[in-house]
Amino acid sequence: MTKRFPVGRHPTAMGLLWLILLLLVGPLQAAERPVLLVMGDSLSAAYGIERQAGWVSLLASRLTGEARVVNASISGETTRGGATRLPELLRQHAPDIVLLELGGNDGLRGLPPGQMRANLAAMIEASRAAGAEVLLLGIDIPPNYGPAYREAFTGVYRRLADRYGVPLVPFLLQGVALEEELMQADGLHPTAEAQPALLDNVWPALTPLLRAQGIELAARQD
Repeated sequence: MTKRFPVGRHPTAMGLLWLILLLLVGPLQAAERPVLLVMGDSLSAAYGIERQAGWVSLLASRLTGEARVVNASISGETTRGGATRLPELLRQHAPDIVLLELGGNDGLRGLPPGQMRANLAAMIEASRAAGAEVLLLGIDIPPNYGPAYREAFTGVYRRLADRYGVPLVPFLLQGVALEEELMQADGLHPTAEAQPALLDNVWPALTPLLRAQGIELAARQD
C-alpha cells in the first residue's frame, strides 16, 4: 500500500538538502573559531586552586564564542616534557596561537639554561611549522639561586623573543610574586585571587595575535 503524507508535509528534495546543510554548517562554524593552545606548568594548570579559577579558564571565559582555548598545562612540567608532548597536541588541535609558559621547573631544578633554551626553541619552531603564532610567557626564579644563574635563566626568554621575533610577557607573575597575600603558602604559586592579575599580564601581548585572527576585541574585557 502506498504511504500518503498529509498535505503540506510531503518531504521534498529541497527540504532534505536544507536539513543536510544545517547539519553540516553548525560544526563547520564551530571549527572555524581560532584555537589557542596553552602549554604550561602548574602556574597555568591552576595548582592548589579550583581549575575554573585559573587564569587560563578566565581567558577561555573572556573569549567565549570568539575562540576555543585548550589548556594542555601539567603541574611539574619541564621544557623537555613540553617539547615531547607538543607535536601530538599540534596535530590533534591545529592551534592558531600557542602560548608557551614553561621553564619554571627547569629553573627550580637547576637545569642548564642552554637545555631550556633548546627545548623552547624547538617548541617555537614546531608551532610555527604547524602554522601557529607563538606567545612566550616568561618566569623568574628566587634570588637564592644566585645572580649568575638567575640572569642566564631569565635571559633565555629575551634571547628567544629576539631571535624568533615572537611577543614576550617578561614575567607572568609581575605584580603578584612579591605580594604575600596573593601567593599560596609555598611562596611559588599564586592564589585564586591573583589569577585575574596573571590574565591582565598576558592580555596586552595576546590581543594583537587575537586581532590578527579576525577577533574584534575591546581594550579590555571582564
